[in-house]
Amino acid sequence: MSINSPGPDAQFASELPDYELPDTVVVSTPAQLRAIADPLRSSVLDLVLERAATVAELATAIGRPKSTVAHHVNVLLEAGMVRVVRTRRVRAIDERYYGRTGRTLQIGVVRRPGDTQTPVCVNALSVAAAESVPAHADDTLYSTLRHVRVPPEAAAAFWVRVEALVREFGELPRSGEAVYGFVAGLYPSEQPVLPTPTRPAAK
Repeated sequence: MSINSPGPDAQFASELPDYELPDTVVVSTPAQLRAIADPLRSSVLDLVLERAATVAELATAIGRPKSTVAHHVNVLLEAGMVRVVRTRRVRAIDERYYGRTGRTLQIGVVRRPGDTQTPVCVNALSVAAAESVPAHADDTLYSTLRHVRVPPEAAAAFWVRVEALVREFGELPRSGEAVYGFVAGLYPSEQPVLPTPTRPAAK
C-alpha cells in the first residue's frame, strides 16, 4: 500500500472534530428535543461532528439556501446543541464556525411534578429505514436483526458496549466519496417466549 501526500482533510484525520467538546451532552428540554427531530438540523449536527463549519459551508454541503440553514443553525444554537467554536475575519466580516456542544447526544427526559406527557423524539430506526432504501436496492446494505430474551439490566449493559462502538465509528478518519450511516436500536419486542422447560419426573 503506497503512502500518498496528505490531502486537504489530513489535518482532521488525527482528531475529530477539530475543536474540543465534552463527550456527552444530555438532551432533555422540549426545545432540544424539537431541535434534533428535524432532519436538516440532524444533518447539521452530523456535519459539524467532522469539523467546525460556517453557515455557508453547511449550506453548500446540504444544498439549501444560506438563509434556510442559518435559521436552523440558530435553532440549534438557542437550544444549546451547537456553539461558536471560533471566528475568522474575512473582508471586515466575522465568519462564525459552529461546532457541537457534545460528541454524543444522550436523551434524558425530565418531567415536572404532575407532568405525565413524555416528549416524542425522532425514531432513528425509522429514519435509517427510509435512508437505506436505495442501498437495499443496490445490494450495498449491511444489516442484521436478532431477538434474545435477556433481563433489562443485561440489555442496558449491552447497550453501553454498542454506544462505545458508535463512538468508534464516529471517530474514523474521513475519506472517500460516500457517507455511510450506522444505526443501532435495542427495544422490547412482542416476540414469543418459550415456556419454562419441565423437568422429567423422578423415577
